[in-house]
Amino acid sequence: MRVAVLSGGRSSEHDISLLSGEAVAEGLEAAGHEVIRIQIEKSGLWITDGHPVEIRPGEGLAVDGDLVSLDAVFPVLHGPFGEDGVTQGALDTIGVPYAGSDVLASAVCMDKLTLKRLCGFHGIPQVGFVQAFTPGWKEQALELEFPLWVKPSRLGSSVGISKVTDRDDLDAAVREAAKFDPRVIIEANSPGREIECSVLGNEDAEASLPGEILTDDEWYDYEAKYTEGRTRIAAPADLDDKTTAAVRDLATRVFTMAGCSGLARCDFFVEEDTAEPGEAVTEPGEPAPGQSRILLNEINTIPGFTRTSVYAKLWEATGLAYPDLCDRLVELAIQRHKSASEHSF
Repeated sequence: MRVAVLSGGRSSEHDISLLSGEAVAEGLEAAGHEVIRIQIEKSGLWITDGHPVEIRPGEGLAVDGDLVSLDAVFPVLHGPFGEDGVTQGALDTIGVPYAGSDVLASAVCMDKLTLKRLCGFHGIPQVGFVQAFTPGWKEQALELEFPLWVKPSRLGSSVGISKVTDRDDLDAAVREAAKFDPRVIIEANSPGREIECSVLGNEDAEASLPGEILTDDEWYDYEAKYTEGRTRIAAPADLDDKTTAAVRDLATRVFTMAGCSGLARCDFFVEEDTAEPGEAVTEPGEPAPGQSRILLNEINTIPGFTRTSVYAKLWEATGLAYPDLCDRLVELAIQRHKSASEHSF
């Protein structure tokens, strides 16, 4: 098939997206597909081989005035204007199948505050959180478990995040996050291990074996994520069978709850239980003594996608090679588009 790979974008994650996009393009070519590489400049301009790409609603994409025949589009865009439903909406207007979640699921998962409220409604375990700049927010935040984590609500790659260990530093951390997004989330700390799980599918989603993020840094910040040698991924994670199964089950539940399709990476905290067997469970929804507590951190609908990124490495550990993974995502895109086309709005 002929597949257009979109990478770059207008967000601060532009350069990371280019790396992911090139890896996906090579993976699709290895799977036998013809690939058109489309780069979205930081200005928002779409180009391929130096030529501007025109979006024609109801028709498709055109280069130098000529429509390009495409079987599917594979967006590999991280952050705002790419992972948040904006580009997905543009692709819907041209009527082409695309890999990954639709507009609504992309927008919900991109906004940490919206996702966490949805998870709270469905009883998904997670750390406590507060939205900055709402009535009583500071008093509520100071009641959370320290250290606090202050984040832009709609950004990724740990950009704009601060770890707050002293209550007097909270205001400055909130101001820093607000430089990137007026919606700011303050989260309680979890001492748990950082466990991630890749999900693949549409209605019948599957979860990979979980992996664990291991870093020598104080926390998994931007530098730890993208500086070679600073972070290791244990794939699969060293978890007992029961916890592994619970993580995989929760990953597919969250994926379905949020309306995701195609792919997503679900990030969790796994807190080891310290209670003695036989002790009573005092809080509703808490695990029984001897069981690990699994808390959702966030969902990434377009996670990092190089061959060495967590999403792909976890599927490789589960038995799915990178070119086959890329190929499967194109198949899922076409299946979802066909299903959606059967419904008239």
